[in-house]
Amino acid sequence: MAAKSTSTARQEGARSHAPARRGRGAPALVPGAAGRAARALDPVIHERTRLGILSALAVSDTLSFVELKSLLQATDGNLSVHARKLEEADYVSCQKRFAGRVPRTEFRITASGRKALEAYLGHMEALIRATRR
Repeated sequence: MAAKSTSTARQEGARSHAPARRGRGAPALVPGAAGRAARALDPVIHERTRLGILSALAVSDTLSFVELKSLLQATDGNLSVHARKLEEADYVSCQKRFAGRVPRTEFRITASGRKALEAYLGHMEALIRATRR
């Protein structure tokens, strides 16, 4: 009997412990109304930092980069990447200006950002209601 190669044995071992993948016709992991609400969540908003940015801007006219960074306890790079993603989706607008010689970046939620946040929250509420039944 020939011995299996190390890579073949590793692949077979990995397969036996890997979770089963859903095929196209497989049922959703979350059935019914809860599943529909979960699938309707906006992937642009459904990230902790981006949700935090939109939530903070929803209750403020504008917030500076420094204010958002402090509020969300985010790093410069992390906040920058997530703010840019929201800006690309037209959920926030960014205005860069100078206060004297100091650069100041201010963010504001857009009308489409407010509408997307309200829809997201509505889907979350539907998901919570569906799981309480």
